[in-house]
Amino acid sequence: MSDLVLAIDTATPAVTAGVVRRGDDVTVLAERVTVDPRAHAERLTPNVLAAVDDAGISVDDFAAVVVGCGPGPFTGLRVGMATAAAYGHALGIPVYGVCSLDGIGIETSGEALVVTDARRREVYWARYRDGVRVDGPAVNAPADVPSGAVVAAGSPEHAALFGIDVTGPRYPTVAGLVRAVGDWTAEPDALVPLYLRRPDATPRAEQKR
Repeated sequence: MSDLVLAIDTATPAVTAGVVRRGDDVTVLAERVTVDPRAHAERLTPNVLAAVDDAGISVDDFAAVVVGCGPGPFTGLRVGMATAAAYGHALGIPVYGVCSLDGIGIETSGEALVVTDARRREVYWARYRDGVRVDGPAVNAPADVPSGAVVAAGSPEHAALFGIDVTGPRYPTVAGLVRAVGDWTAEPDALVPLYLRRPDATPRAEQKR
């Protein structure tokens, strides 16, 4: 049975796709990342196909798909999760959703804070202890994020607001996303986006009410 995994994340400005072989550990065979908050829809499929080509495999070789489910903006999450679901359906393979912050935090050590841009002068955040999430995910103004971490990771601009050393990945990595899957033998749960707050766009009917 194939142990190759397609990993996707669009919860941040990074449009990420990669091919990972899982076993006792994970091995990244190929990873393509485009940093552009307006290019999720345009770049995700080309990045997937480029990573597949770089790895020298076929999409039919995948055994599973892993996708970051946020927290993140509505439009970005929708692109990534819909694409992951489409590959899973077309190939008849399971699709595992994980917290996108775990794709960063699992690569940290010690007491770490992972933050990404939530706009509106707020951050998405989660706390980790030796790569294991112990608090969050949540969305808050930086002043309202609980203290106690000794290092920060994620968006450097926002991590710097906390006055602690900034280290670790800026964006979810394909290796981190795959490592974040808790149980490969279980039937994956339905994909549920972690918006953590209402979308910016409000339907007209709701506006009238």
